[in-house]
Amino acid sequence: MIDYESATSFLDEWGTFQQQVFFLLCVFIVPNGFISITIVFVADTPAHRCLIPAHINLTRGLMPGIDVNLSDVSRESCLDGWEYDRSVYTATITTEFDLVCDNSWKNPLTSSFFFCGILVASFISGQIADRYGRKIVLFVTLAVHSLFIFLQVFANSWAVFCALHFVVGMGQISNYVSAFVLGTELLGPRARTIFSTIGANLSCDVGYMLLPLCAYLLRDWRKLLLCLSLPGFLCLPFWWFIPESPRWLVSQGRVKEAEAIVRDIAKRNKIHPPAVIFHSSEKEPPKERKKRSNNICDLLRSRNIRGISLTLNSLTIGYYAISLNTSNLYGDVYFNCFLSALVELPAYILSWVLFRWCSRRLSVFSSLFAYLVLLAITLEMMGKFAVSTAFAFVYAYTAELYPTVLRNTAIGACSTASRIGSIIAPYFIYLRRYWTSLPYILMGSLTAVTGLLSLLLPESFGRPLPDTMAQMQWMKWRKSLRKTNPLKTHPNQHLALQQR
Repeated sequence: MIDYESATSFLDEWGTFQQQVFFLLCVFIVPNGFISITIVFVADTPAHRCLIPAHINLTRGLMPGIDVNLSDVSRESCLDGWEYDRSVYTATITTEFDLVCDNSWKNPLTSSFFFCGILVASFISGQIADRYGRKIVLFVTLAVHSLFIFLQVFANSWAVFCALHFVVGMGQISNYVSAFVLGTELLGPRARTIFSTIGANLSCDVGYMLLPLCAYLLRDWRKLLLCLSLPGFLCLPFWWFIPESPRWLVSQGRVKEAEAIVRDIAKRNKIHPPAVIFHSSEKEPPKERKKRSNNICDLLRSRNIRGISLTLNSLTIGYYAISLNTSNLYGDVYFNCFLSALVELPAYILSWVLFRWCSRRLSVFSSLFAYLVLLAITLEMMGKFAVSTAFAFVYAYTAELYPTVLRNTAIGACSTASRIGSIIAPYFIYLRRYWTSLPYILMGSLTAVTGLLSLLLPESFGRPLPDTMAQMQWMKWRKSLRKTNPLKTHPNQHLALQQR
């Protein structure tokens, strides 16, 4: 097998190429930040009441509760429609499609369609990227993402809007994960750490902070979506500046293409590459190479990988429940959304500090338990700070634990699990109607369990990225099991265990 990091160690950690790719991929990720939470403004429900036709004279009517006993009067729906407060929004999909009263159930379902799209794409896009390449998936999903946001502007019904919103969700997560993995594989160890913690997450947070500003200036949902669709189209010319991942090409046996890209990187960094980058002794003979396609089933194939996958996939569920609760907080919705985004800035800086110098397992554990305690005392923004730190950590941690042949699929699966939480998050928040503390108790309990499970994960701090399944580390409980009785198994069984 080719040791990719050793073979490319002559490249600068922070040369011209690395700086360019870092910046372009960060710009790529910015639109993902505002699209995820756009529904907070697009589907918000302003104050409203039944529309009273102009020809009806109420000045001579009877006084409710005085002249009429309201308990004896049957209730009916608003026969003439509704009248909405226009002081905060000119129009939202709620006011345009009347998603109130008997149709109020459609409002949280709108968010769920978006996250269902993310769920589906998380399940399949990673496998497509692991099979056909990071770059092609990155740019195709960006085009799809931007196009369908633009098409939403012309939606003439709630059903059409939701159908388009589903596809927007598919494009959003596919684009983000592909950009994240491509940056992880193109950059060296130190730059990779910065990109996977501060770079990608701060870029997303910049988009998040721009959202309330755009929403404040454009208070009509159609104008807002039109504005948010433009940045994606402006990023499409980056195709000529961002290469395919040479690490992925090597894992697919396309060594010549990988060498050509590495030589181009060296040229941009003004470095003279060696005559042979990937030595022939490292290459498998073509006749003996048994090419096998990896897929999402590999995440559950052995007990060790299955344990890592299930634990990582449970760590990101709480993030969106906190983010989508913005409109339920007291005060101005625009300021609350900006504050919710602003509190993530120091969280992502902290995630980089922890990721750079501390144990991965203990960092995730401590972040999630801080989240639990702070929720218990109802400091929601500080809880957001803690859970954002853990959220940023999990993506970078996942990229370090899984091999190149399965990395995009693994991060996609991790995202799939978090979207299950985000799909139910809109309804989760509505549990406040029955008991104010109930959502926090449920989220806190889940966080406590996942925080404890994170201690069983392997440690990846200071280790090179694995390229094959055999290079993956073992979970803590599996390592203990192997050390306890390593020789009682039959030699062939022991070899099979090592391979798993």
